[in-house]
Amino acid sequence: MKILVIEDEVKTVQLIKQGLEEQQCEVEVAYDGLMGFQLASRNHYQLIISDIILPGINGLELCKKLREAGIHYPILLLTALGTTDDKILGLDSGADDYLVKPFEFKELMARIRALTRRNLGSIQTSNILKIADLEMDLDSKSVVRAGKEIALTAKEFSLLEYFIRHQGRVISKVELAEKVWDITFDTGTNVIEVYMNFLRKKIDKDFDLKLLHTQIGMGYVLKINT
Repeated sequence: MKILVIEDEVKTVQLIKQGLEEQQCEVEVAYDGLMGFQLASRNHYQLIISDIILPGINGLELCKKLREAGIHYPILLLTALGTTDDKILGLDSGADDYLVKPFEFKELMARIRALTRRNLGSIQTSNILKIADLEMDLDSKSVVRAGKEIALTAKEFSLLEYFIRHQGRVISKVELAEKVWDITFDTGTNVIEVYMNFLRKKIDKDFDLKLLHTQIGMGYVLKINT
């Protein structure tokens, strides 16, 4: 696995780099946001780990620039700011996950596995998944609805894939946390609701037929209402 680490704290870089290399990962490092953007634009990575407070351009601006440039590698933001508003800002900028400093390395690895996992526990029988006029191509990582291409982050793509593979079934927040985020559900966070809002706006807002539905007190379901 090839990972780009964008971080200006030398000690943090050394800890992350050493830990990842012990896990057989190939690690490249940028110490400011501009260099991080240049490396991400030129090279291919399975994951980008970036601090928010960086010289040059900060991590939030970096996420936005990468997404605007059509670069959709999973992005994990690191920061000492851990309020819900801070997390929403990070996710809204295009990041896929958010890890608050200080953190244990095993938690970092759990987040990395969740972000890079290809198999969500279902047997893949086709590289094209469909529901109604929504089509997901697992090879090109693209999503199209009624002929309109929809840009998703890596986490949004994984979330939608899980829903399409389990269409018609009500899925709880606990299940989404375990299967898509690979973490134990924290009742004190609203990250799942935030992502569901992001996804709903992208795949439903501009279309008459709504596919994502909330089942109050139970979870969410992707289905065609008849």
